[in-house]
Amino acid sequence: MLYIMRHGQTDWNLQHKLQGKTDIPLNEAGRAMAENARQKYRDIHFDVCYCSPLKRARETAEILLRGRDVPVFTDDRLAEMDFGRCEGVKYGPLFPDSPIAAAFSTPDKYVADNGAETFESLFARTGEFLREVADPLLMQGKDVLIVGHVTMNCSIIGQLRGIPLKDFWSVKTDNCELVRLL
Repeated sequence: MLYIMRHGQTDWNLQHKLQGKTDIPLNEAGRAMAENARQKYRDIHFDVCYCSPLKRARETAEILLRGRDVPVFTDDRLAEMDFGRCEGVKYGPLFPDSPIAAAFSTPDKYVADNGAETFESLFARTGEFLREVADPLLMQGKDVLIVGHVTMNCSIIGQLRGIPLKDFWSVKTDNCELVRLL
């Protein structure tokens, strides 16, 4: 089986600030979310966990798997999408004039600039991770957990489910929500 989870809450989540590759840690509520997830999902078997190298994902994985004999590996291909100079700006439905608004309202029309990553680049690196790491483990019958970020996770879920880019956000997950993919 393949599972995916989004990291716990951070202060920037609360402030509606775009994190991207900015390495923001979990806050206390995020740690509590991960602990609650540890209890909720304690009976789900994982052979191995791969996570983003960013603190918020690594700490979520460590809390979730505490007390289990499950190795946790980081992989740079699982980092959040790089939003360039827009990292730290407020975004979302409450901020329609945000310079990053198109990435969330019309992802199929989003044009990355100022050092930001394209959706195509995100799909390429997460797709490479699936082909090179996850697929071989799944073919061996392993249960694989990926702990990452909202945009990175949507790219994996969307690729596996054949979701078109215009519907990219239709598979958005909440903090510490576990999704079974395969």
